Amino acid sequence: MSVERHIAGMLQQIAHQQDIVEIAPQGSAAKAAALAHVAEQYGYTYGMAYRTGFKNSLVQVRMYRDPRPDARVREVATITAHPQAGNGGTVPGLEQGSLKPLPKAVGAAAVLKDLITFDVMAMYVANRSQKVKGYLACAALTGLMLFDSSPVEAVASGGAVALLFTVAYKVGEIRRARISQRLTAAGFLAVRDEQGSQRFLRPGQQLPGHTNPFPA
Repeated sequence: MSVERHIAGMLQQIAHQQDIVEIAPQGSAAKAAALAHVAEQYGYTYGMAYRTGFKNSLVQVRMYRDPRPDARVREVATITAHPQAGNGGTVPGLEQGSLKPLPKAVGAAAVLKDLITFDVMAMYVANRSQKVKGYLACAALTGLMLFDSSPVEAVASGGAVALLFTVAYKVGEIRRARISQRLTAAGFLAVRDEQGSQRFLRPGQQLPGHTNPFPA
């Protein structure tokens, strides 16, 4: 899908003043973050992100309509400044015909990219139960290989897979910890959602409900 169609599709959702806007560009979290930044200029706020589609190839971002007065002021100002956005005109925060943020929007887009990446990585960061299952699978693999290979080969193969699991878990944990530090430094607050997963929210924001990211 072209850049123009991605932008136009998102702006059509926004034009209908939907409570929830879904963004799912093909490619990296950086593209999703760029579109999320545009949605923020129209009075939306980041809700959550996860992978979906064939082989989890898409980054799906959910934006919620912000009911606060300053969000509505921002929306009106954006519509006034970019009347042809989605129809070949300028788009707030992006270079013309591109998903590359303008210099003044680079910092905000980088924060959104961290939020998106942190949430998306949740499905790859193993908890204790997942780790136990992974190592049990390695043990089962070793047992199966004993029927066709020597004990040395079986143990070596099972050990190699277990090492790969360990390295993957650790790398994910380290990367997520670094993102967590950046978000905390940017003023975001760490919270736990209903499933016990860590999330980051702006001061004053609460975990999103079905249609309102600022429930009473």
